Amino acid sequence: MINGPMQTLLDALASALRLIVTLDADVLEYAGRTLLIGLFATILASLLGVPLGVLIAEREFPGKRALVTLLNTLLAVPTVVVGLTLYVLLSRHGPLGSLQLLFTVRGIILGEAVLVLPIVTTFTLTAVARIDRDVRKTALALGASPGQAFWTVMREARFGVLAAVIAAFGRVISEVGVAMILGGNIDRFTRTMTTAIVLNVDMGNLALALALGIVLLGVALAVNVLLQSLQGGGG
Repeated sequence: MINGPMQTLLDALASALRLIVTLDADVLEYAGRTLLIGLFATILASLLGVPLGVLIAEREFPGKRALVTLLNTLLAVPTVVVGLTLYVLLSRHGPLGSLQLLFTVRGIILGEAVLVLPIVTTFTLTAVARIDRDVRKTALALGASPGQAFWTVMREARFGVLAAVIAAFGRVISEVGVAMILGGNIDRFTRTMTTAIVLNVDMGNLALALALGIVLLGVALAVNVLLQSLQGGGG
């Protein structure tokens, strides 16, 4: 015979699966908003991080080793620290308060982009550093413009760069600190899957929390499978 707590958990799991199968409105809303934030934050971080990673990998300059060390250190910065720092900057009396980004989806996107920028930059740097330095020189010697030489290097390092972008996306959709601090977990406005899970666990609504957790786990699994396939293709 199943005891009380176990039966409660099984009932909650059954209800969670029912919410997913029936395409519950809350599940769809939070999942859709999370994926939207992940997409735009990753694009924003990639637009800056990929060229920056290539530049650092291909150029020698004073302080390069210190910069690489700093980027590696930023990979381990707690998300709540990033969220708190940006909260101070974006608050009404902060230097960027006039942008009115606090407690908005745009603010979350900005915060997530800042969070994953070191990931995109570092992984791109590593991917490009593995490419023969003569690739760019050869392209330039054959008459390619600097832009064409850049794309030649990118083509050679494409699997590593794509892995960087996918890893960043996976980081965005699974984190809670930045989304909670900058978004405020406002229902129908800034609530994401991770912040909704935290709230519903606190409220004792295990069914919705489990449903969102299952969806989040599925998305994370798909991202990691894609990441592994790309890394295998690049090997």
